[in-house]
Amino acid sequence: MRPIEQELRRGLAELGLSLADGQIVMLLEYVDLIHKWTKTYNLTSVRDPADMLTHHLLDSLAVIAPLRLRLAEPPGGAFPAEEGATGVVPTRVRLLDVGSGAGLPGVVIAICCPDIWVDCVEAVAKKVAFIRHVAGALKLPNLSGLHQRVEDLSGTYRVVSSRAFSSLSDFVRLSNKLLAPDGIWLAMKGKFPEDEISALPGHVSVFHVEQLVIPGLQAKRCIVWMGKT
Repeated sequence: MRPIEQELRRGLAELGLSLADGQIVMLLEYVDLIHKWTKTYNLTSVRDPADMLTHHLLDSLAVIAPLRLRLAEPPGGAFPAEEGATGVVPTRVRLLDVGSGAGLPGVVIAICCPDIWVDCVEAVAKKVAFIRHVAGALKLPNLSGLHQRVEDLSGTYRVVSSRAFSSLSDFVRLSNKLLAPDGIWLAMKGKFPEDEISALPGHVSVFHVEQLVIPGLQAKRCIVWMGKT
């Protein structure tokens, strides 16, 4: 077993995630693809596969269990959905990952949650090309790369996510029309973004800020969960 696989399996155990061997293989292949493409296309400033595992993969994997708990709450149900959640995601959930970059966390969500259709929207063409290549190479029919600006998209999504995309106010402003009335925003942040939360418009409600512990990463991380009032 490769050392990186050992670290991934150890990280999954710490996060309380149980994945099939095939999904673990896909996650490792995804890291290999990021490493390979970054040599030519500079997808990420992180160059070492071991650092990619912690800074990108495990960082994104930390949202999987919280996301599935939130989606287990019936549409229109009260937030948060900690108690009584079954962890079973309703069928045909659509998720939009805004400013997805190399597909983080969108690709990871698509691998771990095959019952979620993931659209990764990105304005940089080479990054969209990479996401589309990953979808083909890993045979992920629930993953799509969109080369557009988020404000030009149409349609509605149950979940709109971002990882270090922009300020919270810009994130919700640009994606507001795309979020279903009973939908949720998932914003991955570092430390508690008190100033950004204070600057949110009145129609947006922060219903929970969830602290995350990333295996092997000594840095503050949290999810800001938001909905429409």
